[in-house]
This record gives sequence, C-alpha cells and structure tokens, in this order.
Amino acid sequence: MPASPRPNALPWLLLSAFVIVADQASKAWVLSSLPEYTPVPVIRGFWNWYRTYNTGAAFSFLSDAGGWQKYFFVLLALGIGGLLATWLRCTPRADWKTAVPYALVIGGAMGNVIDRLLHGHVVDFIQWYVGEYYWPAFNIADSAIVLGAAGIAIASLLPARKPAQAAGA
Repeated sequence: MPASPRPNALPWLLLSAFVIVADQASKAWVLSSLPEYTPVPVIRGFWNWYRTYNTGAAFSFLSDAGGWQKYFFVLLALGIGGLLATWLRCTPRADWKTAVPYALVIGGAMGNVIDRLLHGHVVDFIQWYVGEYYWPAFNIADSAIVLGAAGIAIASLLPARKPAQAAGA
C-alpha cells in the first residue's frame, strides 16, 4: 500500500492572498485619497504618505527604459512566483520558517504585477526620511517582498535541522 503524501505548504498561499488584498486595498485608498507628488506627514521628520509611481523595479531601476521593462518585470515576477509556489509544494506544511517567506514574496510580487498590468506602473506611497535623506517610496507589496527575501536569506544561513531519529534506531 503506497504511503499517503505528506501535507505540503501550499495552504500558506492564503498569506500571499492576504498580502495581495492588503496591497491592492491600500493602493485603491491612495489613488482615491492622496494627491500626487505631495507629502502628507504621518510622523513629522520621518514618515510621509507620498503618492508616486514607479515604472521600474527597486530604487527605480530601469524606470526610464522606454516601456519594455513593464513586460520584463511582469514575466520575472510570474516566474519567481511560480518557482516559489513549486517550492511550497515541496515544503512540509509545518515548516512555516520556509513557507512564510516564500508566501510573502509571492504575494508582494503578484501585488506589483497587478499594478503593472492595470496601470502600467507600480503605485508607491510610503516615504521615510531623516532630514534631507529620503528612502525611495515603497508600498505594502514591496514590504512583503523585502521581509520574505530577508526570511529566505536568514533561513539559508541557519543550520539545517536533522530529521528526528526513528524510535529504536
């Protein structure tokens, strides 16, 4: 009799769905409520709401490339999302330290894909700064990608756990 398959981590895609919904809801609020390119202070001297757009990637990489980058970033995000979903399928469900970062990256990547397909650019609105030093504006999807990537990096640095020894072995 064949062994029943172990439950995989695909249910963690619900976290990805949560990230997508939170990201798109926040961007809908931004598009309907915030003026373009005008800081709205949240914490003076540190944090503004600031509606802006990015046709590139992180730090506006390739933002002035002429339009082809939209399709490149959509395909790249879909490829990475598909690869991480495949890895989730191969990950045990209880391995949340692996599954959560994958799910965060998938959700963030798909949130920004939706923007690129709907608007032709990504809507950014969180702006942090100190004095005259400004961090590039970002959004909830970007935050999920960064947290997920950090989680993947940290997990790769930790020693792998050995499987429990069989009783009596």
